[in-house]
Amino acid sequence: MKLELDDTFTAELPADPVTTNNRCQVVQAAYSYVIPRQPTSPKLVHASEETAALLGITKEEIMSQAFLEVFSGSTPLEGAAPYAMVYGGHQFGTWAGQLGDGRAINIGEVFHHGQRWVMQLKGAGETPYSRSADGLAVLRSSIREHLCSEAMHHLRVPTTRSLSLILTGDEVMRDMMYDGNPELEKGAVVCRVAPSFLRFGNYQIFTARKDVENLKKLVDYTIQYFFPEIKTDGKEKYLDFYRRVMEKTVNMVIHWQRVGFVHGVMNTDNMSVLGLTIDYGPYGWLEGYDPGWTPNTTDRQTRRYRFGYQPNIAFWNLMQLGNALYPLIEDTEPLEEILNSYGSIYTPAYLEMMKSKIGLFVHEDGDRALIDDLEQMLTFSETDMTIFFRQLADFDPTIDIDLQGKYLEVVKDAFYEANGKWEIIASAWQDWFTAYQQRLFKENIDLKERKKRMNEVNPKYVLRNYMAQLAIDEADKGDYTLIDKLFTMLKQPYNEQPEFQKWFARRPEWARHKVGCSMLSCSS
Repeated sequence: MKLELDDTFTAELPADPVTTNNRCQVVQAAYSYVIPRQPTSPKLVHASEETAALLGITKEEIMSQAFLEVFSGSTPLEGAAPYAMVYGGHQFGTWAGQLGDGRAINIGEVFHHGQRWVMQLKGAGETPYSRSADGLAVLRSSIREHLCSEAMHHLRVPTTRSLSLILTGDEVMRDMMYDGNPELEKGAVVCRVAPSFLRFGNYQIFTARKDVENLKKLVDYTIQYFFPEIKTDGKEKYLDFYRRVMEKTVNMVIHWQRVGFVHGVMNTDNMSVLGLTIDYGPYGWLEGYDPGWTPNTTDRQTRRYRFGYQPNIAFWNLMQLGNALYPLIEDTEPLEEILNSYGSIYTPAYLEMMKSKIGLFVHEDGDRALIDDLEQMLTFSETDMTIFFRQLADFDPTIDIDLQGKYLEVVKDAFYEANGKWEIIASAWQDWFTAYQQRLFKENIDLKERKKRMNEVNPKYVLRNYMAQLAIDEADKGDYTLIDKLFTMLKQPYNEQPEFQKWFARRPEWARHKVGCSMLSCSS
């Protein structure tokens, strides 16, 4: 297996010249050279042929010994110098100082078909940024990251990708719920792929250390290779960069809200400047529609990173990025002007997204109120978000809305507690469906076309936490069949796929409070 490596990164940015795995403070550098840990007996569990193709890797090469050695960390790519990046960040709203790639090592960069791709191993051992950790990853969290990265891509959500999931043959000690009961688990390595893994925190760390020289080098590099559309000079160039990052961030969060995805750890060090979903830890999809839900056990008390607050956190994180860029601009007013435009970009984009989910494509003054009322009703009756919006496409506005409950039959499967409460639910929803019915009459498309367009934005299949947990349970026994089945299904989330119909269902009651199926820790 021969990859065409690109060495631009190491040629442009300041690096720690010492190859080391020691934990330390790294200054005057953007990254450190690191040697991945040698796994005992690596074994390929699963690989994405689509992601491999992005790198110029064939299906046959995936099955080769060379592939296994390179993407487990056993053998370095010829001509490559693996490195881990330094960054800082705000964690749960508090500045945490130096963080960095504690268990991620960039093993090389490929330039294929006009696109640059960075290959990064997660779980490949210690780096200077591991702090008190071992730099390793376990199978369960690696399965979740591998499946979700590719699932999000096929949902059309901006994301990093996953090339491979490999068992290391080593055992790793983890306290999954942080309750003082650590256990040995199977170790694994995921190869993540993205044009760049640069985060807000990569810029914050230089500003925090008053290292303006290297801050400027990093921003100039970022603009040159990832924002070539920016043609301005001087301070205006950096303002344009900030504006583009904001636009990409808005786009990403709009997509999260569209599919019901909750990131769980929106720290500034987990925010990509390319507007990509990055770092799949305790994530989740809404089961019952609840704007206050977070999948993160660490966030249980404050719910800072809850679903409905994600747009606000994105704004707050962008404010911190603006602070990091200030030394290059030395004027708060233009930065504030860009930041304050966030709402004027996000609000109409969110409204248009929500309208598309319910099949509204022309402008009407009452649409905002209709959406607001819908979100209140979804919360009032524990309603599965994915099922509701998918089945809503079958609603026929010509039905007699006065027939008690009949109008709601089309989405009945979405309600978690319909038994014994159906009349109450039907009565509560009638006013909204009456308004929705009248609004649909103002559209100029027929039922068939509306359904087609709604199904293009409302997925039928998402990676619910209990589904991932079932795959993890089987994988722990050495059976990887369900990983592959879910991977196959999630490649076409908007298609009917009747062979996977059993996965188009509400979360089973046994999974409501089961570990791994609802809330998860950062170790998950």
